[in-house]
Amino acid sequence: MNKLLEYGRTAMFYIRVLSGYEERRIRNYRMQLEQRVREAQARKAAINKVPEQIILTEVRRMVEEMQALNKKLEETEVAIEEYFKPLDKEAEILMTMQLQGEEKTSEMMMKALQEQAMRQQVETEKSASMHQTDNIETNQKESESVVKTCIGEEEKTLKDSAH
Repeated sequence: MNKLLEYGRTAMFYIRVLSGYEERRIRNYRMQLEQRVREAQARKAAINKVPEQIILTEVRRMVEEMQALNKKLEETEVAIEEYFKPLDKEAEILMTMQLQGEEKTSEMMMKALQEQAMRQQVETEKSASMHQTDNIETNQKESESVVKTCIGEEEKTLKDSAH
């Protein structure tokens, strides 16, 4: 009976091969295997991309957080500037007042220095004129003494020549 069953199986196989059923079945099986391989490769590629996607999403999230922080920082800076505007105006007013006071004191000092320089100039002119008058008097005395010595010498030479 086994032989008969074996013979029947072989006959059925030949019938299936001759009818093309077995060939279609083999092609179908091969296509299923290829489909499974493609799906496995796609899953593998997706799994390989997952870390990249995770990293990219993490980077995007961090960039968004940084942008949000920058925006908050700019808003805070604007608020601080608005808060300190009155203080800046007061400081500016104080600085202008202080500069005006310093200008006044420097002008007063310049006037005082000019007055002192004028006094010194007048004093030096007085002392120079006094010195000139002294020089003139000494020059006159010297010239008188020179004249007297010259006259004295002439008188001697006249006396000597008379003798």
